[in-house]
Amino acid sequence: MFRRRTADQPVEAARRLPVGRIEWEVAGGTVAGHRYSANFDALHVDPELPFAVVVDGMGEGEGSRVAGSTARDTLCELVRAGWPAVGPRQLRAAITEAQIRVRRAGAAIDELAGCTLTALLAEPDGELAWIVQLGDSRAYRLRDGLLELVTVDHTMAWLGVLHGWWPADSREAARARYQLLRYLGHPDRPDPDLLGVPLRPGDTWLLCTDGVSDQLDYHRLRELLAEPDPTRAVRALLAATLAEGGSDNATAVVLRVHPATGGRPSD
Repeated sequence: MFRRRTADQPVEAARRLPVGRIEWEVAGGTVAGHRYSANFDALHVDPELPFAVVVDGMGEGEGSRVAGSTARDTLCELVRAGWPAVGPRQLRAAITEAQIRVRRAGAAIDELAGCTLTALLAEPDGELAWIVQLGDSRAYRLRDGLLELVTVDHTMAWLGVLHGWWPADSREAARARYQLLRYLGHPDRPDPDLLGVPLRPGDTWLLCTDGVSDQLDYHRLRELLAEPDPTRAVRALLAATLAEGGSDNATAVVLRVHPATGGRPSD
């Protein structure tokens, strides 16, 4: 049964934060969609640090909710505690701790508990940001009109298409779409991907769960991210997922990079 929904978490006015040589402007929001009775996504846009995270719980139920909130809260706790000395080593350690806590939380409720996670953290000088990722929540960058997918999906479908095992639009790929190879709560505690990316004034970054990326194609994403105001961009992205059917929880964080002077770059 489909339920008509609006945003579960109101999209507040974007936060502007000076970060060394840049200033970033960021907003985030989430919607349950029409299919599910609850939202098992989670997000965090930090009010003081250049840090944002999106999380997607696996399945429906308490295990999904607990895994998502535990992973998000653990990463936030450890990033805040370590700032400003938070780099690749500290982020990997934070993910390891999140893995432990998610597994412990799942054992406590005797239920499968797992989630995907993608986060972006800028270094204090604003020169570089780190993306840490497990699963199929994504990070995109819009630069000079070109939208690029920066992360890869840790799914059997992605691996199969990459190696030519099946066409991207095949039934085999569709079945493999939800076979996650890496996620938080996995019994083998797989390592996350960790990417260092430069921050350039004029860039727009999108962190999103698959409820956004599965329902909006490349051209629609690029069109909506061309909106210079992150708050309006997030609202438009979430509204578009609902208009396309709202078949999944959808969460988006949009970040615009500005010069440190506070002025907007020319578009």
